[in-house]
Amino acid sequence: MTGYVLSVLVYARRDDEVLVMRRNKEPNLGLWVAPGGKVEVGESPYETARREMLEETGLLVDDLRLRGFCTEVSPLPGWNWMLFIYTTRTFFGVVQPDEREGDFAWKLVHTYLNDLPIPQADMIFAPRVLRMEEGIFQAKFVYDAALKLVTWTEYPG
Repeated sequence: MTGYVLSVLVYARRDDEVLVMRRNKEPNLGLWVAPGGKVEVGESPYETARREMLEETGLLVDDLRLRGFCTEVSPLPGWNWMLFIYTTRTFFGVVQPDEREGDFAWKLVHTYLNDLPIPQADMIFAPRVLRMEEGIFQAKFVYDAALKLVTWTEYPG
């Protein structure tokens, strides 16, 4: 193993909707995910979340709440992630997406969780993360060499 790739996801909420994108590149090509990206040298995950949201969506986010912390591990080099998951209801601006990443849309939370294709781990953590009154979701997701979810362990939050 070469260590973990540090990354963030941000779920922006407005009323009963969440801002998500259908990825147009790997990983997760064609699946619906929250905006996010890799932590750069010198950044905190919080700073990364703010930067990535501005770069990918055009929104300046504030009052980010850490809602989840997950590791995703596999036997593949480079596919070992530490993921910091945030939510926010405070943002400014108009969605002006960076279309290199994917197509953005406001979706009803119920639609996102039940009707759209989303990554395997997201199916597990997103419902818990989006219920904003619960504690922090913590888990480890283990994938095989084909990047299929084999097992996962949830930890107390």
